[in-house]
Amino acid sequence: MSREWWRSAVVYQVYPRSFAGGGREGTLAGLRARLGHLAGLGVDAVWLTPFYPSPLADGGYDVADHCGVDPRYGTLDDFGALVAEAGALGIRVIVDIVPNHCSAEHPWFRQALAAPPGSPERERFVFRDRPNNWISKFGGPAWSQAPDGQWYLHLFDAAQPDWNWRHPDVVALFERTLRFWLDRGVAGFRIDVANMLFKQEGLPDVAAPGLTPLRPEAGATPYENQPELLELYRSWRKILDGYPGDRTTVAEIWFDAAEHAEPYLGGDGLAQLFDFRLMPCPWEAAAFRAVIDDSHRLARRSGGSIPWVLGNHDVPRMVTRFGIDQDLVRQPTAEVLLGQVEVDVALGTRRARAAALLQLALPGSAYLYQGDELGLPEHLAIPAERRQDPMFERTGRAFIGRDGCRVPLPWSGEAPPYGFPAGDSPELGTWLPQPPGWGPLTVAAQEADPGSTLALYRRALAERRAHPALGDGDLEWLDLGPDLLAFRREPGFTLVTNFGPGAAELPAHEAVLLASGPLDGSLLPADTTVWLR
Repeated sequence: MSREWWRSAVVYQVYPRSFAGGGREGTLAGLRARLGHLAGLGVDAVWLTPFYPSPLADGGYDVADHCGVDPRYGTLDDFGALVAEAGALGIRVIVDIVPNHCSAEHPWFRQALAAPPGSPERERFVFRDRPNNWISKFGGPAWSQAPDGQWYLHLFDAAQPDWNWRHPDVVALFERTLRFWLDRGVAGFRIDVANMLFKQEGLPDVAAPGLTPLRPEAGATPYENQPELLELYRSWRKILDGYPGDRTTVAEIWFDAAEHAEPYLGGDGLAQLFDFRLMPCPWEAAAFRAVIDDSHRLARRSGGSIPWVLGNHDVPRMVTRFGIDQDLVRQPTAEVLLGQVEVDVALGTRRARAAALLQLALPGSAYLYQGDELGLPEHLAIPAERRQDPMFERTGRAFIGRDGCRVPLPWSGEAPPYGFPAGDSPELGTWLPQPPGWGPLTVAAQEADPGSTLALYRRALAERRAHPALGDGDLEWLDLGPDLLAFRREPGFTLVTNFGPGAAELPAHEAVLLASGPLDGSLLPADTTVWLR
């Protein structure tokens, strides 16, 4: 691995509320107890989504205290023990920072509501006498009215007021927050909606407002990619560079064109930013290659790093996305969120396994979402009264939301709660209900099956560590036909993924290192990836 560990790292995303219990919800102690699972998987780091004090209006992304641990998850001492125990296993810890907005229960926002219009307390947020036409990313207007008649901006839920990033108090708050967690040993930060902090002066209307669930606009809008962001992230980089151990940042920025992402990368800016464009890709070789090509060129041109992502807490799971008829559904993510899909789970599982080997062979780092190593599908049948994603209600229940990928993990057993709760009332189940039929997908069941998805991930990460071609570096495309995605990486590594409907002849090779499914002699079956030497 290079000196900058994050350029080649495999990072495992932990959604703490659903990773390992303590009761109906996960805890930091539960995560510590399951660190052996992550060490056995072979990951280099974990990224924790917010575990800070929060009313959970948006799964913890409504932060009430940026420098604390919500009691439902544990204490600061628990966090310190987690960092120490993970470090002893060679696993770094990355935490989320949520700078665009806070919770409506944050002390500063409560002070703002109690203060009169025009007061210093309100200047930390975006209050106006009249709203503009901006639309929330969760549906409905991006403005809510305070009791005295003024309106405040929230680009997400009404319980998540946006900060005014032109106010020095806000800048200072987040500098303190960075140092607070760096002092406690974190390896870096994932920056939530990193391109939306500053809003254009005057807050002009957008030309064509409309609902785009989860998906911020890809270009320049009055609240996206404002020039002040670049200086802000340069100042954050200086803070991180003042600490030992090569600390990093990775930014959540949705983009369609490289010119929207490139300014953030470089020597004194953000270390990394995600490219999410593989997640909505249909299962086609040309679609995957176009994204990989563009992203890899951007990383090389900028000198930055762009981790590969196939799943996270905001997007329906791979097995479900890839199990939809790709000829009928051109936007799998949106169709799943509408809940109007028929899923071939066996097909989706084959494709998800193939996609995982493709992701882990690409140059650079890779982020894995908890449960993808088990081949979990999206839980689509959560009852309406149990759904908690604010998108569900804010879109008039048109979009079922993101709860289906946030269901607590199955660890053991044949029925819910699959070894998750450790509380006194396991019959109550987990905070989001688990589906029946996950018995064969539990960690315990898959550990006993050498052909399981978990076994595949373990072998892939071990091979990735052992093979000198894998990690950061370059690739050379091979032309094996329109249905095959193939590349060579030196020294001595070749990948082939068959996106087509039938088997295809393998190229010349010395040995098969790993395959996502059984091979047919010298033929690579459909929906299968192979690593060759």
